[in-house]
Amino acid sequence: METARLKGAGYADVRVVQTEQERYVVRNGAVDTLSMDQSMGFGVRVLVDGVWGFASSRDFSASEVDRIAGLAIQVAKASRLVGLEPANLGSPVTSVGSYTTPISVDPFTISPETKLALLLEVDRGMGSVAGISARQCNLVFIKEQKTFANSQRAHVEQTIYESGGGMQATAVGSGEVQRRSYPESHGRMQGCAGWEYITRMDLPGNAERIASEAVTLLTADQCPSDITTTLIIGGCQLALQVHESCGHAIELDRVLGSEAAFAGTSFLTTDKLNDFSYGSEHVNMTADSLSAPGMGTYGWDDEGVPSQSTTIVKNGRFVGYLMSRESAATLGMESNGCMRASSWNRIPLIRMTNVSLEPGDWTLDNLIADTDDGIYVDTNKSWSIDDHRYNFQFGTEMGYEIKNGKRGRLLKNCTYTGITPEFWNSCDAVCNRDHWEMWGTPQCGKGQPGQIAHTGHGASPARFRGVRVGVMR
Repeated sequence: METARLKGAGYADVRVVQTEQERYVVRNGAVDTLSMDQSMGFGVRVLVDGVWGFASSRDFSASEVDRIAGLAIQVAKASRLVGLEPANLGSPVTSVGSYTTPISVDPFTISPETKLALLLEVDRGMGSVAGISARQCNLVFIKEQKTFANSQRAHVEQTIYESGGGMQATAVGSGEVQRRSYPESHGRMQGCAGWEYITRMDLPGNAERIASEAVTLLTADQCPSDITTTLIIGGCQLALQVHESCGHAIELDRVLGSEAAFAGTSFLTTDKLNDFSYGSEHVNMTADSLSAPGMGTYGWDDEGVPSQSTTIVKNGRFVGYLMSRESAATLGMESNGCMRASSWNRIPLIRMTNVSLEPGDWTLDNLIADTDDGIYVDTNKSWSIDDHRYNFQFGTEMGYEIKNGKRGRLLKNCTYTGITPEFWNSCDAVCNRDHWEMWGTPQCGKGQPGQIAHTGHGASPARFRGVRVGVMR
C-alpha cells in the first residue's frame, strides 16, 4: 500500500488469501476423485484519480510485491484513457478484527479413509436398489484464510470453513432417464460449518430411499401439460427460485449496467426502490451475512465492510439491494457488505450473501389440506431465466398431485413458468420456521473473467396461485 501511495494511488487495498480444498467422489462403486489442493496469493486494488486498477501474484518476494503494486497503478492510469467516471467509495472503511466460522469438528482433522468409507457406504445403499443405472456421491471441504487491509487503516483477518456433500441416483428405462438427488440437486448441499454438517445430512440413511424414488419415477404419470393451477413449491426448489429471480436481480452492479455484457441486467431498476410491489404481503426477503451455516456468512466482505442484514422485500414491497461501496454511493447509501472475490487473482464483485425467503405461519400438512387442487414440486432439474431476471422456466425432479387437500399420485417431468413479480404476487402462504432450512448454491457464476461464488438461501415450502405448469418436456 505504501508503494501504491507513493506511485499516486488515492486509495489502495490488499487481500492475502490462502485456500485449502479436499474433494472426494465415488462413482458406481469406485473412487473417482480424491484431490487435495492449495492456493495462496495476493491481490492489490488501487484508485488513481478515481479510476480502478488491479493486479495479483502468488510470489511474495519484496520485489514482486512492489512490482504488483506498481502494475495496479499502471492499469489504473491506462483505464483513465477511456474516460471513466471517478469512483466514489462513500465513508471510509476502518474495520479491525478477526473472525472464524463457528464449527464443532474441523473437517480437515477427519481422515481421507473415513470420508471415503462414508461415500462407499452411500454408494452401496444406492446400488442395492434394482434398476439404478448410475450412482454418484461426493464430499467437499474448504478452508479459506484471508487477510484484508486498506489505506484507510482497515485490517481484518478471517478463516472461513465450508463442508458439503450429496448423492445422485439415475435410472434409465421406458425410453427416458430419471434421477433423484439428496439433499440438493446439481452436486451437493454445502454450508459454512464443520464435519458435523455432514453427519446431520445422514447420507447413508437416505441412499436407498433416493435410489428407489429414481426407479419409481420411470413409471410415474407425466405432469399435466400446459395447465394453470395452484403450485406448492418445496424449500429446496424455492431456494433456487429465490437465487435466480431475486438474488441476481438485486445485485446493484447488474441494475447499473456493469454486468450487462455477460450476466445480464435486472428489471429492478433504481426507480422501483421503495416503490414497487415485488410480491404479495406474504413475501418477506432478507439478505444477510450473519446466519450460519449459510455460505454467504462471514465477518467482513472483501472491501472490509462488516457483515450485516438487509431487508430486501418487506410485506411484498421492494426495499433493498446488494451493494458495494462504489455502487451504494451512487444512491447516496452505504455498502451493506456484499463484495466478494472467488480467489486472490480476481477483483471483488457484488455477490449474494444469504438471500432468504422468511418463514410464514403454515405447516406443510395444513397447507396441503387447505389446497383443493394443485401440484407439489421440489428439487431442481432444470432452469432458464432471461437477462433481466423477469421470465423464467423451471423443471423439478419430482412432483405430487394434490386433490381435495391430500397428496396423491407421483408425477414426473414437472415444469412451471412465470414472470417474476406476477409469480411472487401470487404467493398466498409460506410455511413456518419448522420447515425452513438454509440451502446452498456452491456454483454461482458471474463476471469476466469468470468467478464462482458460494451463496446461501433460506426457504420453506410456499403456495402460489394460478401458475402455468407443464410448459416443456
